[in-house]
Amino acid sequence: MYPMEKNIKLAVFDMAGTTIKDKNNVADAFQKAFIKHGFGKVSLEEAQEKMGYPKPIAIREIVAKHVNDQSMITDELVSEIHSDFVNNMIEFYRNAPGISYMDDAEEVFKELHAMGIKVGLDTGFSRDITDVILQRVGWKETPLIDITVCSDEVEKGRPHPDMIQVMMDKFKITDPKEVIKIGDTEVDINQGHNSGCLWSIGVTTGAFTKEELLKHNPTHIINSLKEILPLLKKLPRKESVKEKQ
Repeated sequence: MYPMEKNIKLAVFDMAGTTIKDKNNVADAFQKAFIKHGFGKVSLEEAQEKMGYPKPIAIREIVAKHVNDQSMITDELVSEIHSDFVNNMIEFYRNAPGISYMDDAEEVFKELHAMGIKVGLDTGFSRDITDVILQRVGWKETPLIDITVCSDEVEKGRPHPDMIQVMMDKFKITDPKEVIKIGDTEVDINQGHNSGCLWSIGVTTGAFTKEELLKHNPTHIINSLKEILPLLKKLPRKESVKEKQ
């Protein structure tokens, strides 16, 4: 149990692999964008390793491993690969069958709201992809989600704390120990740590196994989103003035 001076006010969830089902679909679209631009040796595993990162940064890092002349990595090249990735993802999320949220996601969001905890989604996707996903699964206007923030809406994406800080500012939260972060990648875990969140939880429903996630020192490892609820219920709650009266 982790001691707590204040109640949790915000839970920040990743999207693909955490709250949205993903069977290597993102990595596959990423790999195809590289192949189209002549980087046929970029493996699915390489693409998978960069899940969670802002995609333009991931593109630069992957291309750097496949060229001898680093001057080839121009803004134009990165932009073209990213544009193809975005198009691949939008096409996929608009038209592919079986696009859905994790089976327990909405139940968990409802329980968190009942506990007085806001629900936020953050992602390495840009806003254009994110909105297509939210529309497809019926979350564009849902009251179950209080805020979404995308990597292209902040100066620095994950693992930097910028997206979580935007959410904290929105809800006037000044103490990061009133926030928990949940995600399926190492950048999610490190984002939680870098933000100073009380918990930075790794979930095994997406890109990485328990063993791979443990290397990044999550506070917890869970196998489903529902496992968050008993953890929260074990935390001692700070009494409000009204409760004391």
